[in-house]
Amino acid sequence: MNYPVPDNEADRLAALQSYNVYGTEPEDSFDDLTDLAAQLTGAPISLVSIVGDANVWMKSHHGTPDGLSELPRGTVCCAHAICRSHLLVVPDTHADDRFKSLPFISTEPYVRFYAGMPLINSSGYALGTLCIMDLAPRDLSFEVTEGIRRIARQTVAQLELRRKLSETLHAQEALAAEKARADALVLNILPKEIAAELAEKGTVEPRFHPSATILFTDFVGFTRAADTLSPRELIDDLHGYFSAFDTIVAEHGLEKMKTIGDAYMAAGGLSGRSKDHPVKACLAGLALRETISRANARREVAGLARWDIRIGIHTGNVISGVVGKAKFTYDVWGDAVNVAARMESAGEPGHVNVSDRTWQHVKSYFEGRPRGSVEVKHKGLIEMHFLDRLKPEFSADAEGVRPNDRFAAAMSGNVATWSLT
Repeated sequence: MNYPVPDNEADRLAALQSYNVYGTEPEDSFDDLTDLAAQLTGAPISLVSIVGDANVWMKSHHGTPDGLSELPRGTVCCAHAICRSHLLVVPDTHADDRFKSLPFISTEPYVRFYAGMPLINSSGYALGTLCIMDLAPRDLSFEVTEGIRRIARQTVAQLELRRKLSETLHAQEALAAEKARADALVLNILPKEIAAELAEKGTVEPRFHPSATILFTDFVGFTRAADTLSPRELIDDLHGYFSAFDTIVAEHGLEKMKTIGDAYMAAGGLSGRSKDHPVKACLAGLALRETISRANARREVAGLARWDIRIGIHTGNVISGVVGKAKFTYDVWGDAVNVAARMESAGEPGHVNVSDRTWQHVKSYFEGRPRGSVEVKHKGLIEMHFLDRLKPEFSADAEGVRPNDRFAAAMSGNVATWSLT
């Protein structure tokens, strides 16, 4: 190493890093200061140099080529200036053994005069220098020396302002990212329009829905499985199934309401003007049943116990709203919710059990089997149907789970072909 190093070099470099200025593009605020320094001193060259670990970055320069932006630290006088607490003045560089062999002093443009004021921050670390150079030997008057010191203080102030602005920007970006994460979490709990209303008003007006469709699922023998599985195995299984359920529910335009133990609840018809929520709920029910059926086939091959499921669906009026203060909960209430739960509990493993009210909405598109009137706890006799599949003419697959283009056209009401050319 052929240049001196400040005693606090490690701390100085750490402080410099916090400014995030080394290697950055020119800025008008620094260019104005180097122009002012050249004008004050009558010198052809002035620089704001940021002294890094091994190199020096010319943050701003007056009178030097645009391509001259970085130099090795051992080739510039600034390496000496930052080791001082006051102005370094070299009246004749060719007569000073420390500098006379350096580039640009011993070679073109043959700099003969150098003055460098260390840019010392409030913690006492020299971040760089304000440099003045001339091509002829000279001295500085007291007034010019004081002017250089004042411009150096303004340069440090500009560096501090730049750092504060950068910290503020980063804080704003972090705040925006945190808000985005918070908004995403809210949207996992609340529908978009409900979340927007809550954010705007701080409360949500309860809504009456004259027609909505509620879907319930429940795993058969869950309590027995919970006793035989480890906590990790149990949670991993539930997480895998419920994550798949979330995807299916979202794909069919339903709203996930909640999970209670091994029970899963979703609803359709709570937002927008959609009237096809019974059909969407039934399509979702078939997709849920297929997902569990395929999972059980894999489990049997692996020698694992089955997870059978019951699915119940009912259509009726409900009230929706948000309750809770510390933790918001979006939920629905009404007799339709209770009946949907009874549809699930009165069903059979591997079947989608729908009420007659739901069946009347969807029977044009699906095949099913009437179960007649079934006794339900606290409800008496309720007419039910097992939903088997989509009708073949509306199905894109042999199992009758995925609808085809004809189904989409029928649902949109476009049953005729229109020539628009």
